Amino acid sequence: MKEDRITFNCGKLRLEGILSVPEGVGPFPAVVVCHPHPLYGGDMYNNVVSVVSVALVQASIVALRFNFRGVGGSQGEYGGGIGEQEDVEAAISYVATRDKVDAARIGLAGYSAGAGFSMLVGCKDKRVKALAAISPPLAMFDFECLKGCAKPKILVCGERDDFTPVDRFTEFCQSLSDPKEFATIAGVDHFWWGRESEVADRVAGFFVEAL
Repeated sequence: MKEDRITFNCGKLRLEGILSVPEGVGPFPAVVVCHPHPLYGGDMYNNVVSVVSVALVQASIVALRFNFRGVGGSQGEYGGGIGEQEDVEAAISYVATRDKVDAARIGLAGYSAGAGFSMLVGCKDKRVKALAAISPPLAMFDFECLKGCAKPKILVCGERDDFTPVDRFTEFCQSLSDPKEFATIAGVDHFWWGRESEVADRVAGFFVEAL
């Protein structure tokens, strides 16, 4: 695996990220991985984001994780969710131009608030072929876009998630359009400490099939 620290443009801002590329010739499918809420300590080094990115590369998928505006070395300030959607679009545009990426096979994954920011983009952006929402905070963000989204999607949540009760999560997932997968993991809360590999392997396996 090759990891490069990169920057890319989002309007007048420069955002920083880490591009992880599998060994081999390619072109490979790619997944943009979005971190939790910028105002509550979320960044591209988050435990779930990091482990998901590694699992993707091990499955021969390019992974791009990046810092939203105002986080780490990314320019700007928190954009109230709207600016963060622009950041996601810019990350998709960037990864689609990379030499070893098959631009026809791009996926989008988000963890916690990262799912809230990214799913709105992924449902409407034709470049995105598959979606993954990890621990989506249903009470904090509007995920209604997924109900009419015909793209392959997976949603995974811990049974002890304080932000999304398991009953509400299951009911929401059942209401979504096919194709879909969803799962709740026993004994896991919103933060996945010590259990990251379980969600990472599931998400990576989904993208192997979907892309």
